[in-house]
Amino acid sequence: MTASSAVLTLDEVSKTFERKAGWRFPGSPKPRPALRAVDGVSFTIRPGETFGLVGESGCGKSTLARIVAGLMTPSGGVIRFGSGGEAKPRIQMIFQDPFSSLNARWSVGRIIAEPIRVHGLRRPEEIRDRVGELLTQVGLSPADAAKYPQEFSGGQCQRISIARALAGEPEFLILDEPTSALDVSVQAQILTLLRDLQARFGFASLFITHNLAVVRLIAQRTAVMYLGQIVEMNETEALFSHPRHPYTRMLIDAAPDLDLSDRELRPIEGEVTAGVIEPGLCRFEPRCPWARDDCRRTPCAEFRDGEGSYRCLYPL
Repeated sequence: MTASSAVLTLDEVSKTFERKAGWRFPGSPKPRPALRAVDGVSFTIRPGETFGLVGESGCGKSTLARIVAGLMTPSGGVIRFGSGGEAKPRIQMIFQDPFSSLNARWSVGRIIAEPIRVHGLRRPEEIRDRVGELLTQVGLSPADAAKYPQEFSGGQCQRISIARALAGEPEFLILDEPTSALDVSVQAQILTLLRDLQARFGFASLFITHNLAVVRLIAQRTAVMYLGQIVEMNETEALFSHPRHPYTRMLIDAAPDLDLSDRELRPIEGEVTAGVIEPGLCRFEPRCPWARDDCRRTPCAEFRDGEGSYRCLYPL
């Protein structure tokens, strides 16, 4: 895929957080090293595509989402929108917690109308009808515009968040764990709604989640992130059918499965933030049950493919 046909292109994007002066490892006179939350991430998102990004908590997914949304400035790398990267498309973001992302002091109508007013998308006399139209599109009633967020359930509040995002007529949508705070039955409703709306309006989206079942359902391509880096990226079904990286394989094995023939869960030992990894070496090696001596001395970059994934030297 060429960069000219991409809605979004990330090229070696990184984000480093410097430690505050005075912080030390216990018993060490040296200051703690800077935290590299995002480290050389590259990928493209195609027009109309849902691109999934998965990984454990603390791997850098939400930091990357905030960088793409313009809420954080990257420490390095390039972010391009469209073919030339000059005109930034309208971007909207749907957050994990629908309650905290909505202003409890504003009516639903005012919340949804705000992007319309800010971007000048409708004449003032047309805004009320537009708000009612958006509420209908997300499965609510135009009469709900007079209510306040605290009068709704979690699933209904997420529908309001989706209506607010659509009010800005986005060309690109960022979804940061949009269903993780919802009941399972409500998750299915919201995911179905998002798929239908994307098919109708044709926007591209970056879908961030730790739920592998969700990303398998909704994303055409998926990238797996670990300690700030993309360790594997592929078409979603190919990634699940033939994982190339041990971390991907272990994530799939650790996910709860509805297959009653296998009721065993296989948790990944250790933590995401355990240890300090030398630059260029395998970041998953301390937790990998298949690690060999070469993994401790050979830079992973030697096994990087053209799509930005790291191929394991010892495939499963």
